[in-house]
Amino acid sequence: MIEIPKTYDPKEAEQNHYARWEERGHFAPEINKDPHAPVFTIVIPPPNVTGSLHMGHALQHTMMDVLTRHKRMAGFRALWLPGMDHAGISTQLMVTRQLKKEGLTRHDLGRQKFEERVWSWKQEYGGQILKQIRREGASVDWSRERFTMDESLSRAVREAFVRLYDDGMIYRGNRIVNWCPNDQTVLSDLEVLREPQKGKLYYLRYPIKNGIGSITVATTRPETMLGDTAVAVNPKDERYREMIGQTLILPIVNREIPIVADDFVESEFGTGAVKVTPAHDPDDYDMGLRHNLEQIAVIDQFARMTEAAGADFAGLDRYKARDLVVEKFEGLGLLEKAVDYEFAISKCERCKTVIEPLTSTQWFCRMDKLRDVALAKLREDGKPRFVPQVPYEKVYSDWLENLRDWTISRQLWWGHQIPAWYTNDGQIIVARSFEEAKKKAGTAELTQDQDVLDTWFSSALWPFSTLGWPDETADLKTFYPTSVLVTARDIIFLWVSRMMMTGLKFMGREPFADVYVTGTVLDKHGQRMSKTKGNGIDPLEVFEKYGVDATRLTLASVGSTDTRWSERQVESYRNFANKIWNAARFCLMNSDGAESVADSFSGDLPLHDRWILSRLNRTAREVNAQLEQYDFHGVVQTLYHFFWDDFCDWYIELSKATVTAETDSPQRSIARARLISVLEQSLRLLHPFMPYLTEELWQKLPVEHARLLHRAYAGAEPTIMLASYPQCDDALVSESAEAEMQSVIDLVSRVRNIRSEMNIKPGERVPLLVAKGDGLRETFESSRNQIERLARTSKLLFVERAEFPKASALEVLETGAELAIPLEGLIDFAQERARRERQRIKLTDELTRLSAQLNRAEFLDHAPAEKVVELKKRRDEVDLQLATIDTQLEALS
Repeated sequence: MIEIPKTYDPKEAEQNHYARWEERGHFAPEINKDPHAPVFTIVIPPPNVTGSLHMGHALQHTMMDVLTRHKRMAGFRALWLPGMDHAGISTQLMVTRQLKKEGLTRHDLGRQKFEERVWSWKQEYGGQILKQIRREGASVDWSRERFTMDESLSRAVREAFVRLYDDGMIYRGNRIVNWCPNDQTVLSDLEVLREPQKGKLYYLRYPIKNGIGSITVATTRPETMLGDTAVAVNPKDERYREMIGQTLILPIVNREIPIVADDFVESEFGTGAVKVTPAHDPDDYDMGLRHNLEQIAVIDQFARMTEAAGADFAGLDRYKARDLVVEKFEGLGLLEKAVDYEFAISKCERCKTVIEPLTSTQWFCRMDKLRDVALAKLREDGKPRFVPQVPYEKVYSDWLENLRDWTISRQLWWGHQIPAWYTNDGQIIVARSFEEAKKKAGTAELTQDQDVLDTWFSSALWPFSTLGWPDETADLKTFYPTSVLVTARDIIFLWVSRMMMTGLKFMGREPFADVYVTGTVLDKHGQRMSKTKGNGIDPLEVFEKYGVDATRLTLASVGSTDTRWSERQVESYRNFANKIWNAARFCLMNSDGAESVADSFSGDLPLHDRWILSRLNRTAREVNAQLEQYDFHGVVQTLYHFFWDDFCDWYIELSKATVTAETDSPQRSIARARLISVLEQSLRLLHPFMPYLTEELWQKLPVEHARLLHRAYAGAEPTIMLASYPQCDDALVSESAEAEMQSVIDLVSRVRNIRSEMNIKPGERVPLLVAKGDGLRETFESSRNQIERLARTSKLLFVERAEFPKASALEVLETGAELAIPLEGLIDFAQERARRERQRIKLTDELTRLSAQLNRAEFLDHAPAEKVVELKKRRDEVDLQLATIDTQLEALS
């Protein structure tokens, strides 16, 4: 008899197996020796070097690992490539804070020393998340780990930049950008958060030059009026048609500015006339270009007012300047009113500082050609395929259609320095290296651009730069394009679209066939988890409390829907893990003789064995199909119900008498071998989701492990992760066996239900009468011993319906067969009638209260819809319970 502890200790299994898998090279695609095997590739969305594991990571990593383990077991050369992003702004901020504690700034060190300091920080503190990923059981190929600042990836970044520049798709120009006064860098539109904010809408009057009257503009940012160079109105607005072309006197600064007509202006906003500040608003900037307006910068990079704002304002913080502008307008009698107003404000995604639109000389990437190719790929070939398709395909295409040029330069020291040099006379030389730049320029007197590239520029190359591009490496030829991208919806723009565009540009093929968009794990109140709110759940703490496997199963069940986090759900899957352990323990403790049976399922099989084979193969068919469709929630449910319901609750119980027989016999050995065989295949089905528990149990099974390895892994150490993933054998799926067994299960369940409801003693054997069961007679007869043992019946008789005694408990099977258990001599009729009468009174009172509440129009008008649904559901349940009690009372009369 195999010894196995009574209780499952997940920590012990988690500590034992991962290091062995990694050391033996089981995560690398080379473990598969078949050169013709199909390829499956996933590249991990690279977490920030500054990051730590959060629930979103755990969710995505679980799903990626499930897919990778499944494909590996199915004989694919499976590569899941890990890595990290250098996270320019966040990492520079971390090191800057560290320096501040030492009384230093990055400028005290200089660029080279600062970069050295960042690398030291990365070695000591960065990459903590990679250790945490191991804890998840993620089967990534650590031998191919990448970092976006590795020299090979940096080379790819320089190559991409030069090629895009040579193709006229990268340019340097002065345009309006999003500027973060705190991080002191430009941001792309996608790095800006738009949040609602309560404030004021100020109505300011601008006098007309050489005339009577004024025009009133409405603005939320009075401080920017100091940089106004026009007022715009809609050309169709009758109120202002006669004023178009007139000149205004801009108050405070006394600048003459024109009234221009522009279709962009919304006549319904404010007064229908808007101030135009081309240097401090993106829409105004575009209007300024259309009307050839001057750009006057009155706010600087530190969000302070410039000399151009006037002597009274120069050096003031922008918000203090706002107060002073309002004060001056009020003093001039030109403040018409200020009203409460809620509007969207733009903030830096990282530090949450209110951004300042500024005109600045930056590097930009033209997106029109890249966009058009990506849109054509989507419309003509359906690539990438979004799962779910709705709404994400339209979200993706809509964004591409409205794409603006991408600001790719950042005013940082940590990152990929822009590969552009300037000659003394200002000529720009773009090159892959300083040596190449010298050759192009014909001089060594060159100064490299100080800016670095947006972090997302290197991330956009991730699916192919990690495989060796621009070199034609074996990995690139083998593993590109990747198979699927698993990601969250909030980076469809930042990352998914950019990878598609660069993949099509540089590789001529899309970087992935499918994009699976995961749901979001919300807190218990339905809010997104965030550090700011302090409502995040640390997956590592959940691992400690419930085990990794239970947590993974919970996360996989989220699928593509937003789900509130529930520890009760994790607890239920921990109970499932314990159920698996206990079932396996029973099988292992009763496994003597099983290893001597060569082919346990040969010959003429009894019904319950044919049934479990059918259910096992049907489950394998469903699971493989669901995984192909990324139906993670469906797979979890399928596996859960097969193992708990079919295998544990029924097959083990149906086999138990033979398996636990005291006398050794061929029948006992065969029954034990069949039990072990089904258990072993069940563990393989579960393995991608629950790697630790399944490996722990699989290693204890009395089977020849090498025989179970996929042939492509011959010679590898026996491990469940390299065993073949069960596939459906259609010949073993039997509709008739499942229907017959379901009738037996239904019968036993109904008898157990009667026993419980009628309060029949557990040890009391009861007679069972069956009417209208002629079509099932042979099935029930062949399973008579199991029925009598599991339902604790004393005899099973087939009779006519008229032969049922009046005092009988009745049930009707799904097949239409009727059951009766004569109650005479089994229970105290008077006592049972009294008990049911008490139940009836209690339920009747509840039904009266529910009906009264649901009949009140006032309640129905004001109660939440879900509350009304809940009460109606309970009313129906009470109705049904009362009907059952009435039937029981009739039997007891």
